[in-house]
Amino acid sequence: MLSKALLRLGASAARHPWRVIAAWLIATTLAVLAAVAFGGRTADSMTAPGLDSQRAAQLIERAGTGQEGMTAQVVVTPLDDGATFLDDGGARTALTRLQTEVKRLPHVLGTSDPAGALDAAGDTAVRGGLVSADGRIAVVRVQYPDQSRLSAEDLGALVDLGDRLRAELPLRIEMGGSLFYAFSDPDGGTSELIGLLAAATILFLAFGSLVAAALPIGMAIFGLTVGIATMTVLAGVTDVPTFAPILGSMVGLGVGIDYALFVLARHREYLARGLDPHEAAGRAVATAGRPVVFAGGTVVVSILGLAVANVPFMTVGGVAVSIVVLTMVLASVTLLPAFLGAAGPRLGRAGRIGRALQTRKLGRLARRRDPVAGAVPAVGWRRWIGHVGRHPVPYAVGAAALLLTATLPVLGLRVGLPDDGSLPQSRTERRAYDLVAEGFGPGTNGPLVIAADPAGDPGAVDRLVATVAADPGIASVTPARIDRATGVATLVVFPTTSPQDKATADTLSRLRTEVLPAAIGHGPARAHVGGAAASLSDVGRRTSERLPLFVAAVLALSFLLLMLVFRSVVVPLKAVLLNLLSIGAAYGIMVAVFQWGWGGALIGLEATVPIVSFIPMFLFAILFGLSMDYEVFLLSRVREEYVRTGDNGTAIVEGVAGTARIITSAALIMVAVFLSFAVADDPSTKMFGLGLATAILIDATVVRMVLVPATMTLLGRANWWLPGWLDRLLPRGPVGTDDTEAESSGEALRPRLADR
Repeated sequence: MLSKALLRLGASAARHPWRVIAAWLIATTLAVLAAVAFGGRTADSMTAPGLDSQRAAQLIERAGTGQEGMTAQVVVTPLDDGATFLDDGGARTALTRLQTEVKRLPHVLGTSDPAGALDAAGDTAVRGGLVSADGRIAVVRVQYPDQSRLSAEDLGALVDLGDRLRAELPLRIEMGGSLFYAFSDPDGGTSELIGLLAAATILFLAFGSLVAAALPIGMAIFGLTVGIATMTVLAGVTDVPTFAPILGSMVGLGVGIDYALFVLARHREYLARGLDPHEAAGRAVATAGRPVVFAGGTVVVSILGLAVANVPFMTVGGVAVSIVVLTMVLASVTLLPAFLGAAGPRLGRAGRIGRALQTRKLGRLARRRDPVAGAVPAVGWRRWIGHVGRHPVPYAVGAAALLLTATLPVLGLRVGLPDDGSLPQSRTERRAYDLVAEGFGPGTNGPLVIAADPAGDPGAVDRLVATVAADPGIASVTPARIDRATGVATLVVFPTTSPQDKATADTLSRLRTEVLPAAIGHGPARAHVGGAAASLSDVGRRTSERLPLFVAAVLALSFLLLMLVFRSVVVPLKAVLLNLLSIGAAYGIMVAVFQWGWGGALIGLEATVPIVSFIPMFLFAILFGLSMDYEVFLLSRVREEYVRTGDNGTAIVEGVAGTARIITSAALIMVAVFLSFAVADDPSTKMFGLGLATAILIDATVVRMVLVPATMTLLGRANWWLPGWLDRLLPRGPVGTDDTEAESSGEALRPRLADR
């Protein structure tokens, strides 16, 4: 059985701690060395099979026009406020030199020629969309090959050139483009440090011991290092999206410290009963470790369910994050008991600083959160749960109404991808975006690329250019480039609106459904719309279409797993519905903050943005799995008390009160870790951080401490109802939840443990 296996594993690790710690040190070293030798960089491939933008990309690649590669743009304006490129010879000379220097960079296939356009146009006309109408802003577009032939060194070379030329030329130089998006270092390092410091503070207040606070942090660092290194090795084999390390760090730190907290709290309980530290560690892993294994498995299964979206980068991202979660589960049942065994009986008492704090008000707070302080600390929680149990209807109705109200903004949810205009002004990409929008219009920052195969129709390309240019959502169309060998034509189209504007999505839809069919007719010719903006819009639509199927699959699987664990139909159904409420409220708060701007300044959001298209699905997978942590931990205790007493009311009060301190501490840690990422520069990272923090906070407070006791009180003995025929059909395996098995296994093993 699982309990017996975990008991032996935990006890063995605690009796031989230095062997286990040495094994983890070796594994960590090997993982880091493998990442250095075989790892790759994260890369975003925002495409999916069957999308129109993907078909456009295939045509562009077949034509070999160079537009299938990566691009960068260098945006310049004279430092002298009164000067323009039309009348300032010095500024024009500086522009020519900048173009020449950029062309010499490694892997650059070519650049646009705004200086040449100026010479050809004289002082009146402006050609090619390379110089603004007032002559103040010029854009040097840089063409690179595809991403597989590039690296961060190419971005570094361009940035270094810009830094050098800023000191030598009378120009303001800003940069942006897909090269920055692909190879800029993601946010995370500072956020991880802030999250660790906040978690350490909460752990110290919870346990009153520096040693007890340090062990979960140490375990999480080991697990995160191995997980991220393994993710880096995976990036050497396939394209791992750039958000995966950030999300992996967020989730890994949160669940790792939480899992360690659950096991450590049980360990201290057993030490307080007088058990030997080695046996206490084994019992802790057998009891608290079982919900950890189940909860971690649920997180992994939920995340891997992202494969139903049929979006490759989401599937790979889910696999990468799952690796980190699995590593944390493994560390919780092997490395942590080794730490517990090495620490010995010291974990059963507060340290010198903790004892000093206990003489003051802060010490009383720390004592109240101490899981081994006895019955007194739980009095407050028992009193609260008893109060909710005496007034279940108003609390259930009030809490549900509160969450439903918070969910209402979801009705206005709009998916998309924040562009460089949502970055802070401190980033050169944002400043380049603003200059381009000022000089050429907002749509210039998100061009569409139309690829057409005339299939022998000589007038198809001309009709296409004319029809597209006449659309009210299109600002300009570049001359078509036709590949002589294949006949494939490509033309770059600039919308009148910014990439994240809803009107741009409407223009894209109109091009596909009305404009292109009208231009090429019903013959063999075909045309598709691609480019970064089109790809992101298509991926957003694909994920929105698949989200209901994904949600249904996760809900059904979670229901079945919880039914197996708790041998009940009602408890799993209630858990699924309450988890939906907390996740829906988190979605609503995200819409209010990011789309409506409510409180956005508090997290450094400078402009409203749509919700990143793939985040709702990712958040649902992660949050539903994480909420199962608390669900299993809490209901395991309730079920244990119900089996012991047979009284539903007593089981609810004792079970919820007995886990409230741990759940509160664990939730505070997760919220602190996730919120530390909400202040990052990138809006996507902010969304992940705020969405996860909000959902966990709601789940651990309104749901676990109000809705769960209220609804379970109302349901009474029906909570544990299971039809006889279903009880006979369900397998009885290693996923039981009460501690009877672990306790009896511990008694059986005690003589063998004592003899060692």
